[in-house]
Amino acid sequence: MNTPYEIDQSDNRIVYVKTVDVTDLPQDVRAEAGELEHLYAVHSADGQQLALVSDRKTAFVLARQHDYSPVAVH
Repeated sequence: MNTPYEIDQSDNRIVYVKTVDVTDLPQDVRAEAGELEHLYAVHSADGQQLALVSDRKTAFVLARQHDYSPVAVH
């Protein structure tokens, strides 16, 4: 979960943050999630997953650190 990822610096500066059930993730990711039931995914406007983090606040901070405007998906 701590693998660096170079985020695309294109013109679209909106990303979407959504809750992901750990049970829906691959086994290797579930193992890294420990006892967490949910993780938070950051997705580009075209649906590509850019990051997977342990809490909502971190997802928003990460997006803003890369000059993106995060939007919560319900």
